Amino acid sequence: MARVVRFHRTGGPEVLQIEDMEVGDPGPGEVKIRVEAIGLNRAEAMFRSGTYLEEPRLPARLGYEASGVVDVLGPGVAGLRPGDPISVIPAFSLNHYGVYAEEAIVPASAIVKRPVGLSATEAAAVWMAYPTAYGALISIGEAALGDYILIPAASSSVGLAAIQIANAVGAVSIGTTRKAEKKERIREAGAAHVIVTDDQDLVEEVMRITRGQVARIIFDAVAGPWIEKLAQAAAPRGILFIYGYLTNQDTPFPTKPAIVKGLNVRGYMLVEVTADPNRLPRAIDFITHGLEAGKLRPIIAKTFPFDQIVEAHRYMESNQQLGKIIVTVAS
Repeated sequence: MARVVRFHRTGGPEVLQIEDMEVGDPGPGEVKIRVEAIGLNRAEAMFRSGTYLEEPRLPARLGYEASGVVDVLGPGVAGLRPGDPISVIPAFSLNHYGVYAEEAIVPASAIVKRPVGLSATEAAAVWMAYPTAYGALISIGEAALGDYILIPAASSSVGLAAIQIANAVGAVSIGTTRKAEKKERIREAGAAHVIVTDDQDLVEEVMRITRGQVARIIFDAVAGPWIEKLAQAAAPRGILFIYGYLTNQDTPFPTKPAIVKGLNVRGYMLVEVTADPNRLPRAIDFITHGLEAGKLRPIIAKTFPFDQIVEAHRYMESNQQLGKIIVTVAS
């Protein structure tokens, strides 16, 4: 028996329950792991509340991202051994797998060996944020030396990963945050520039920072009417990625700047990397080398014990954090 988090109805953090369950044995192409730490993600809060891209099949499990140790290999799994320290990449449906648990079964294709030098806590904070940012900025956007990259919601784990990746390739990172209290912390986390959108005009500040060049790549998690401002801050033939929708407002298409600038406005999901057999190995290689070289380092906002999973989700929805929220699982 193992403790597993499930929910029997959609709603707020209070619907999460810790239940004793038989996890069972892994099937072909699967691996059973002992979970050491869990990384929390906005997508999981949306899945829990019934507002995600797919409807949960109740009772539902939860959890895309974790670190742990290989326990049992399913038939046909090669390249792993029991006892190997690993991380889980978000490369599956939450209706099929979930890692909010002491023990979990996951696809072998969603496992990566833990990079040297990372703790279990840090290893649970890597494989949602960095591949998400890598896919847009590097694999698709081809960010390079001197590019200006605008990163709204820069205090999120994905935003901070985007800042580090931009810096690693010599691009100029411009983070945004709504409130002034996070400005210095985002700058300390590596952003070359930070714009406080409640106090400063976004377009004017981007124009000033870039000396009129504006941003070639924009990496946005917010969507909504905000998109029109971002389009004004985009460079001719730039790319505006929308990888989240933190607002509940409709998102208009910025027709005029898209036409005038030849702007590429596109939706983007992590699955473009994790489900692509060509892109995923390149992402893993880029991120692993970056971690080992010290150019990339996950920032942990706060840790909670497993018994406080409800409180951890409440904290995630409070928007106080800068970086990744981790839930630790006692051995």
